[in-house]
Formats: sequence, C-alpha cells, structure tokens
Amino acid sequence: MSDSDDDIPQLSAATLAALQEFYTEERDGLVQSTAPVDKYSVGAVEEDWRMSQFWYSDETATRLVEEVIHEAGKGGRIACLSAPSVYQKLKQGVVEGSDGVSAVVLEYDRRFATYGQEFIFYDYNEPLALPEDVAPQSFDVVLADPPYLSEECLNKVAQTVKYLAKGKVLLCTGAIMEEHAENLMGLKICSFLPKHNKNLANEFRCFTNYPSNLMS
Repeated sequence: MSDSDDDIPQLSAATLAALQEFYTEERDGLVQSTAPVDKYSVGAVEEDWRMSQFWYSDETATRLVEEVIHEAGKGGRIACLSAPSVYQKLKQGVVEGSDGVSAVVLEYDRRFATYGQEFIFYDYNEPLALPEDVAPQSFDVVLADPPYLSEECLNKVAQTVKYLAKGKVLLCTGAIMEEHAENLMGLKICSFLPKHNKNLANEFRCFTNYPSNLMS
C-alpha cells in the first residue's frame, strides 16, 4: 500500500526512540525471541509500523470484542477490517460469548494467512476486490480500523464496509476524521478512548452508526 507518510498514525517521541533502540538491538542479535505459543495472542504477529500497524492494548481489544459480540448476537458474524488485534482477542476465547459468534480478519499483511479460511486478503486501494464467497451485507457487525488517517483511505474503506455490513458499523480511527466519518457513513463519535500497546501521538476514537455501549 502507498500513501503519504503524513497520513500514518504517529508514534510519540519516547515510543519511537524505544522502538528504534529495539530494532538496533534486534539487528545486532541482542533481542531473544519471545514469540507467544498461542497463535491468537496479540503480538504473535509483530506489528510493523512501516505498514502503519499498531496493535490495541489488551484492555482496548477486550472492550471492543465485548462490544462486537454483544451487537452481533449469538450466531452472529463479525468482520475485523484491518483490525487483527481485535480478531486475535476474540479468537482467544477469553471473552464471554466469543464461542457463539464467527469472525474473519481482512488484512493486507499476508502473515495473517496463518488463520486459514478466516483470513481474507484486503487492499484498501481495491475496496471491492473480495473473494466471490464473501457475500454482500453478510456480516452483522463490521469493525474497521483504516491504516491511514486520510479522507482518501476512509473513502475506500467505506466502500468495503458498506458492501460487508448488514447495518452495524464500528469504526476506530483518528479523532480528526470525525466529520468525514459522519458525512460518509453516518457515524457518531463515542466517549470510549481506544488505547494502543505503543503510545501514539494521534488521538484515537471510536465511531458507530447505532446506540453503542461505547457512547457512555
């Protein structure tokens, strides 16, 4: 994917310095592998900030999973669009009700193909280039986290969301996208503040098109 670097969610100065130190140590062979055994653990696939990947904190991922499970209902289908850490938390089975729903993860990063048939390759630049077996309006809830903070990216992601969603949409993105999210998909900002494992300089928020528990 290509986009302006200005559109990539920005790390704080302290976090960026720590990340650069980690990469230096990794290059010099000083970092030992601590990969989780559970392939669904957040971090089983390391985030790559060069692809604008920033995983949610455990608390945020859990809260978002609780939300989509509640809204999808028993037997519901959930699409995690560019939100692999939410998909992973759901598949861990640690959130009540997770065994009563099904989920897929739509991602550009083919490392997530380890999740088999629940992985759908997704390039936002081709918003409707989806497999034939992905039927329109076939997901009870679509949770989307566009990789870039730009109107161009959100415009294209919105096309995918509208194709997938029966109705309920949960968008997680920068607060600066509030007006565009409302104009494009009728989404309202929630009071819940999503957090990431690495501190981001950008303010992130959640937006929904239904009366969400995240509103309060």
